Amino acid sequence: MEHRKPEKAGNGATQGMPGKPADSDKPGWANGLKQLYNSVVDEPLPESFKDLIERLDDAD
Repeated sequence: MEHRKPEKAGNGATQGMPGKPADSDKPGWANGLKQLYNSVVDEPLPESFKDLIERLDDAD
């Protein structure tokens, strides 16, 4: 089985994924911003937020 890297399309996208640039085509800050966003999304919801949401739900 031969393993090859995907060829790049003319717009900088990898073949088979039109319009999506390869990671190497992104500026350095884009990867840092994506990592920061993912770290925030993965954080658990604080208890104080859970309590507030519960109180707001009960008010309805």
